[in-house]
Amino acid sequence: MAGMGGTPIIILKDTRRESGKDAISNNIMAARAVANAVRSTMGPKGMDKLLVDSIGDVTITNDGVTILKEMDVQHPAAKMLIEAAKTQDKEVGDGTTTVAVLVGELLKKAEVLLDQKVHPTMIVQGYQMAAEKAIEIAKSMAVDVSENDRPLLKKIADTAMTGKLAESGESKMSEYAVELVLNALESYNGKKKFDMDRVNVEKKVGESTLDSQIIEGVVIDKEIVHQNMPRKVENARIALLSTPIESKDTETKAELQITTSTQFQQFMEHEKARVKEAADKVIASGANVVFTQKGIDDLAQHYLANAGILALRRVIKKDLDRLVRATGATIVTGLDELKPELLGSAALVEEKRIGSGIMTFISGTRNHSATLLLRGGTQQVLNGLERALDDALHAVADVVEDGKMVPGGGAPEIELSLRLKEYAATLKGREQLAVTKFAEALEIVPKTLAENAGYDAIDKAVELKSQHEKNKNAGIDAYSGEIKDMLAQGVVEPLRVKIQAIQSATDAACLILRIDDVLASTKEPPARAPGGMPPGMGGMGGMGMPPGMGGMGGMGGMPPGMF
Repeated sequence: MAGMGGTPIIILKDTRRESGKDAISNNIMAARAVANAVRSTMGPKGMDKLLVDSIGDVTITNDGVTILKEMDVQHPAAKMLIEAAKTQDKEVGDGTTTVAVLVGELLKKAEVLLDQKVHPTMIVQGYQMAAEKAIEIAKSMAVDVSENDRPLLKKIADTAMTGKLAESGESKMSEYAVELVLNALESYNGKKKFDMDRVNVEKKVGESTLDSQIIEGVVIDKEIVHQNMPRKVENARIALLSTPIESKDTETKAELQITTSTQFQQFMEHEKARVKEAADKVIASGANVVFTQKGIDDLAQHYLANAGILALRRVIKKDLDRLVRATGATIVTGLDELKPELLGSAALVEEKRIGSGIMTFISGTRNHSATLLLRGGTQQVLNGLERALDDALHAVADVVEDGKMVPGGGAPEIELSLRLKEYAATLKGREQLAVTKFAEALEIVPKTLAENAGYDAIDKAVELKSQHEKNKNAGIDAYSGEIKDMLAQGVVEPLRVKIQAIQSATDAACLILRIDDVLASTKEPPARAPGGMPPGMGGMGGMGMPPGMGGMGGMGGMPPGMF
């Protein structure tokens, strides 16, 4: 670009630019590449991915959001797709793979329209209209669910965990998921809400997944601090501390000068007296069990053991909060504040050996509490089990909170596709084309389910459409390959998951389609000098200007590189 007098002006310095159709095409290609990476994990017959991070840690999973989080993605459009999946996981806890696959298919269909000279704005408008209509249709398909219908809630958990490590004919994981959700419900303004912080899950390597069990009470992965302390305390009076039981440090920096052995002996006696004073405050409160977030001095451990007190140190804040809810105790921030009325209660506190480790069990608590102890042969198995359980917990919670569910097996997507095509026929203008493509894109879900199960995707989609004219709950049985009534089969999903998946996928696809210009800096950020200043910013030189600062040029003294 020429300025006044023909002087060239640099508009974009050290910047790579893509614009127009090239920018849109590259963005679509990047997003579709990410979507294709997780597509094979969808459904009961989905495959696993082995992920290795930069430090060599291995993760084996078919959980969509876990795969996307572990992927080292550089392209900004691909990052948008990953953000959409993360939003899905944060809001509803399931359906992340569906979002990724659906975004990829929406963009694929949009590419066809772009080749037909349909403007991206028209496509975006059509997609948004289709999404609104799809959500409306999905709500009309929903079936009411009661939180007291445990068998149905178990089926929802089963569906969420199908194809994952937790899936087993003998596994009780779905029952545990239902139990944990119902235990963690709270009422807010007359509505039931699921509080994930109230779910207690502990993992221990060893045994098999079938040995996982629900334990009434709270389990803490810590052992008792002193060998002379009791391993079992009945009728426990529990003190919860966020302060150490040791000699208190001075509030200001102090320096002691000890010149004789007598002075040193006096100092040690004084320190012992201070530790004993701290331990005596705990003993005087009447507590016979102590959990502290901080440390416990060796001498304090001795005094507490002599008093028959069971103590645990370095207990994490999350476990302390669980103990507050379960035992009714109050966390004390200073030993002077420890009073009998602030203590909690439990029928039994006991140390047990689990596998190769030791854990502490608090049972018979004042308020009902439950902990799921997960067992598995390896840490990878345990991590996979935990991810599957997390999906099941959120799926059950979504249904309990909303009281609505829809059939699974690709049934909602095919029904939405058929109804959206009817809706498209009523529209005028080019939005009709976009709505039709949106409807076609929804078919990717049942097609992927069929494909991953080893069946012909097109044949199953055609068969599914023909069955839907008679039964809107018809879906694909991935195990037999037959088209069955999904409600009758017990393959059900939360309505909230479907709605959020449609919204997240549509928003991500529209966001990518609206980008027609990509400006990316190609200049490396300046390395910091030892003194913290960028190179070239050292001393002052020449007419008061820092060395490295270029001369003034173009447009009467505008610095180069400025707009």
